[in-house]
Formats: sequence, structure tokens, C-alpha cells
Amino acid sequence: MHPTSHPHSSTHPSPVTTSSTKVEAFDFTKGARPVRAPRGSGLSCRSWQAEAAMRLLMNNLDPEVAEHPDALVVYGGRGRAARSWAAFDAIVATLKRLESDETLLVQSGKPVGVVRTHKEAPRVLIANSNIVPHWATQDQFDQYEAQGLMIFGQMTAGSWIYIGTQGILQGTYETFAECGRKDFGGSLAGKLCVTAGCGGMGGAQPLAVTLAEGTCLIADVDRSRLQRRLDDAYLDEVVDGLDAAIDRAVELTGSSRAVSVGVHANAVDLLERLLERGITPDVLTDQTSAHDPLQGYVPVEYSFEQAEIARKEDPEAYQRLSLASMVRHVRAMVELQKRGSVAFDYGNNIRQRALDNGFADAFAFPGFVPAYIREQFCVGRGPFRWVALSGEPTDIYKTDHALLNLFPEHENMYNQRLHRWILGCHKNPEALLAGDYANCEPRFGWQGLPARICWFGLGERDRAGLKFNEMVASGEISAPIVIGRDHLDCGSVASPNRETEGMLDGSDAISDWALLNAMVNVASGASWVSFHHGGGVGIGFSQHAGQVTVADGTEGAAARLARVLTNDPMMGIFRHVDAGYPTAERCAGERNVDIPSR
Repeated sequence: MHPTSHPHSSTHPSPVTTSSTKVEAFDFTKGARPVRAPRGSGLSCRSWQAEAAMRLLMNNLDPEVAEHPDALVVYGGRGRAARSWAAFDAIVATLKRLESDETLLVQSGKPVGVVRTHKEAPRVLIANSNIVPHWATQDQFDQYEAQGLMIFGQMTAGSWIYIGTQGILQGTYETFAECGRKDFGGSLAGKLCVTAGCGGMGGAQPLAVTLAEGTCLIADVDRSRLQRRLDDAYLDEVVDGLDAAIDRAVELTGSSRAVSVGVHANAVDLLERLLERGITPDVLTDQTSAHDPLQGYVPVEYSFEQAEIARKEDPEAYQRLSLASMVRHVRAMVELQKRGSVAFDYGNNIRQRALDNGFADAFAFPGFVPAYIREQFCVGRGPFRWVALSGEPTDIYKTDHALLNLFPEHENMYNQRLHRWILGCHKNPEALLAGDYANCEPRFGWQGLPARICWFGLGERDRAGLKFNEMVASGEISAPIVIGRDHLDCGSVASPNRETEGMLDGSDAISDWALLNAMVNVASGASWVSFHHGGGVGIGFSQHAGQVTVADGTEGAAARLARVLTNDPMMGIFRHVDAGYPTAERCAGERNVDIPSR
């Protein structure tokens, strides 16, 4: 194969297939060392925008945050923050010397150039994992990664705005809470929710379920992941043995206790044991790393430790076993659905893997977005996350308090959810309500720099961002606040098996919207902008954009925040109005969104 050949030459690359390619591990661990972002109000770069990018890159690789920091893997199987340690060092060195009218270009985790732009332009532009569509296969990507030519950026790993498991926590809570409202008359109280995958993303599930008043039983083949969520208070307890864990979860459900139980087991074994025992969960989903059959998913035949060896010894055989296990996994989910479980896909593409490998009924259950989230996308709602560059938890508590005042609970149902969410993040919510920050204590552990996430819509994100900027300007907050989001948002992604599944007009796979979102955020002056391929569901199945903007207390930052945090969620309105959703059309009218007549 000749990866650099011209597309019209006779030697241009053909899409690689498993049968023709031997994928070998690329050594990313040479020179590995612990990374921790600087704290405080002192600058090591020449602008706060560059400083924030450097700190957030480092924060992604903090051992408290990253799943495998020595390998530069942040989460999601092999979602990396940089291509190599040499590339990481070059990015940091360049950010430290970057002028306020220059922009660093990063291609799949490697800095490749600096261009002269202007002060309102992004300081960093990032493109990760993008391959020309005809060649955009997992096997082709594996080949490029093995050659050291690109990385899998996931969504927020390679865009430097991952904040640990909390980053998906509120979105996961929104999903389970909506499931309770829609399918169980208002709450998950007294309902057994079964799932698997307790890593960087999936680890949010047990706490999200209990916040939604349900009982959770979650499996993971990696015991250390269960222990990590236990230590950070995302998971309440771990019970050894499948039957013992099932019995404990059933007991807790019977007494309507909002408690989460972890079990060290393969998801397939757990689901098949539930079937054997005739126990039907009320809610059933999955967040194993099925998007990546090589590095992410573990076949039922292997323990976690055996899998580590097997995937290196024979990657092709390993992937065949992974895919066969996914068929069993989805088949068990469909059978439990037939017995009465409310089942939904949680965005890891496991249904597609099962369908492609012979299970015709794989899409019997829906994805979580069309089932529970799309109406929120129609009003521009989505994940809004922020990070305190000071490293002081008090700065996050102050922003929590400010948002409770800025968005009064009585105004609408979304504000009610916001209050319940923020207060639920605190062990002592009374202290927060009183502004007694010295006695505030988080319900779950910080990972790296203190951070928070909320779901906000059009007309809310900009207000929140401007409020934070005012707090930095006044000195109420001791250092700038970084505001970003997941790529999983209302108008930033094309992912036919997840965010854009089942679009009203059939436009599921049209990715113009994700490209427009990236361009809009560049034009609006975000501090850094990224465009990725494959995040969440795997190579070939998604394209998506991200933005991060710094609130440093200046008038310039206020102008950028107002533009970015209005235009970014407005892309969700455009997207869903164009697809014909009445809720989006009503929102556009209420918000005076300028949509040319069609």
C-alpha cells in the first residue's frame, strides 16, 4: 500500500481490510512521565487563550483524569491527547511562545505549523482522525495509527476539554431522568437499571442512575475501573460474583433504594445470567467501548488480563472474537427487551457491529438520542462544561451559586433540572445555597482541575459565559474559567447511529452541519476549535466539531463569549429546523433566529 500516493495514480491506497493487514502496536510509551496542569493566576504562555489550551492538554493527561496516561490515552479505548511524547512536548513549547495573533495547527495530535492570524482568531486549530470517506475504515485507520501518522481523538481527548467522568455525567443523568419520566411515570425509583462499561464515559452511569432515583447494576471486565469509580464516589459498592451482585441489586430495587452495584464481569456473562435466572431489568443499556473492537472491547472468552495479551499476539483473531461477542451481547439485550426491558443503545455503535456480523434484529431497540434527548437538541440544549484554571474548588462553587441565581428554579422545567443537578453535585447543598463556600463539599471526586458541566440551550450558554467573565473581571473568581463542551451536542455532529439517528427528514448521515459548526466557531472567535472523525461510535461512523472559549475577564473575551456561545447552540436550531422539527421551529420563532425562507 502507498498511503501518500495521489488519488488518481495507479498505486493509490485501497481501503484496507482485516484479511490483508497486520496491525502492530505503535509504541507510545517511550518517555512517558506524569503530567499535571499548572494552577493559579500566573502565566507561562503569552496569552490566557494559549495558557488555557496548554493547561487543558496537560489536564487531559493528568493521572487523575486519563485512563492510560503513559500511553497518552485519555478515554474510550485509545482516544489520545497527542500523537507521541515528542509531539506533546512540541505542542507545549509552541503554546508557550505563541503570540496573541498566531494560530497553532495540530494534525492528529502533532503540531505541524504556526500561521499569522489576528487576536480574535482561535489560538489552536485541531483536526483528528479524518480520512477521505472512501478510505475511512477502521482497518485503514489502524494502519495509519500503526505507522504513527494519526491518532484517534475520540471527542474530547484530542480536543483537550475532557474533564474526567463528570464530563458526561449530567448528560447521562438527563437521559436516565427522561427515561423515568417517559417510560415509568416520572421516576426510576424502584427500577432496576442494568448496564456495562465503567470507564471514562460509562463510569458516569451508576451515579446518573442513582441521581435519577434508580438502582443500578453495572459490569466491567476491568476491576480497576470499578475501583476507580468507587474511590471517586460514582459507584456505591462492588459485589463479587454474578449471582451475588444480581441478588444484591434485586434486593435494593425491591426497597426502592437509589444505590449502584458494580460487578467484575463481562457484560455478556451478566446478561446471559439474567436470562437464565428469568430476571428482567426495567432499564437496559450499555457503554462498553464497542466502537473499538481491538483496543476497547473484551471478548467473552478472555479476562481483562488475557485480552491485553491476545490483542497484541493476533489482532485479527481478537477482533473476530470481539465482534462475535458483540452479537451475543446485542442478542441478549434484544431478548431482555422482548421480556419487558426498556432497552436503548447508549452510543457505542454496538448495534451496528452486531448487524454487520449477522444479527438482523440488532436495531430492535433505539438509540438514546431519538428516544430521550432529541427534543432538547431542538431548543439548542446540550453539554456546557467549564474548568477553573486556578485549581481552586471554591471557584467552581462560586459559579454553581451564580447559576442558581441567574436561572431561577421557578422559571421553567429546565431550570428545575439545573437546580436539582447542581445541588445534587454537593454533599452539603445547604452550604452552597447560603454561599458558605468553606463548608461546601463535592459529592464526587474532582479529576484533575476542578470542573463542572450543565446542560444549557440557546439564550442560556451566552448568559452563563458572560456571568463567569464578569466574575473573573471583578476578582470574585481567582483565575480565568475555560468554557467548552462535549462534541456530543445539538448542532455539532453527524452520527447516524447516535446523535443524528432517525432524523425526521432522513438526513442522518449528512455531515455538512458538523463542518459548518466548526467554521462558525472559528469565525466567532473560539479560543480553540477541533474537527474529528469517529468519536463515540468508531471510525467511519461519525464526524463532529468542538469549541473551547476562555473567560479571562477582558472585554475582548466577553465579545468572543457572546458570539461563540450564541452561534454554537444556534447551529442546533438551524439543523433541526431544516429537518422539520416543530419544536425547533417554535424555538427559532421565540428566539428570533434568522433562518432564510426555504
